[in-house]
Amino acid sequence: MKILVFGRTFNDRFKPIIKEFLEHILERNIDVVIYKPFYDYIREHNNLPGSNIGLFTNSSDTPGDIDFMISIGGDGTFLESIVYLKNFSVPVIGINSGRLGFLANISKEEISQAFDAIIEGDYEIEKRTLLTIDSDTNLFGPYNFALNDATIQKTGTNLITIDTYLNDEFLNTYWTDGLIISTPTGSTAYCLSVGGPIVLPGTNNFVIAPIASHNLTVRPLVIPDDIVIKIEVHSRSGNFLVSVDNRTELMNTEHNKFIIKKAPHELNMVKLPFNNYYTTLRKKLMWGADIRN
Repeated sequence: MKILVFGRTFNDRFKPIIKEFLEHILERNIDVVIYKPFYDYIREHNNLPGSNIGLFTNSSDTPGDIDFMISIGGDGTFLESIVYLKNFSVPVIGINSGRLGFLANISKEEISQAFDAIIEGDYEIEKRTLLTIDSDTNLFGPYNFALNDATIQKTGTNLITIDTYLNDEFLNTYWTDGLIISTPTGSTAYCLSVGGPIVLPGTNNFVIAPIASHNLTVRPLVIPDDIVIKIEVHSRSGNFLVSVDNRTELMNTEHNKFIIKKAPHELNMVKLPFNNYYTTLRKKLMWGADIRN
């Protein structure tokens, strides 16, 4: 078995946990390929045993024969990690060293149990929809996909207007601070913070959610994910921001037309028997918890 490990820095309390986890993997003679900046960070504090450690720095030197990818960090780290996948059929799992963690949903107490389940084959694969954004500038190059959302945002104090079409039929002109086009996975991210609904993975939908719309009757809209979304952005400042997950580009109104649609490939996320989507919702949103004195 060969495992790809991606991570960033984390707080001191998590360091011995990661050291123990990596030692546990290496003792089983599993080949581990670690993101080099993360490996260097770990080596500053711990010696890692074993000679079966490889390194990678970008997607071009990522091995093609990976069995699993493990992201160590928060949801932002998870989103960053998937751009290093050469093959989207590789299952991905996230270990949470941060706080909220809808994607990196394995807590430090569950690490050993999660890894043992993977080794024993006691898991399922959950398909997660990706979306792509296309423009005449080859925006984001080969990484023009998002697991959570694609977002258009203003840069200054003035509202922007966004003409929006669904399969070439006019939907609306949004007078707003921005517009989020979210996958079901992203419905618990930025989309949730602007009043969007929680959409279960696998329901084949996108959510179009305005950010601080000037028209109070304009609400988030759930649409089938086989619809092609076309948008045209107008900004008095001449500039606006375009984001896919955690990657952002500054654009000008000379290049203001975009096509957003379902990606031809999906992301495979590991679903463990003791930690499913509903468990994550209850934990992270504290559903059913009585926090009164």
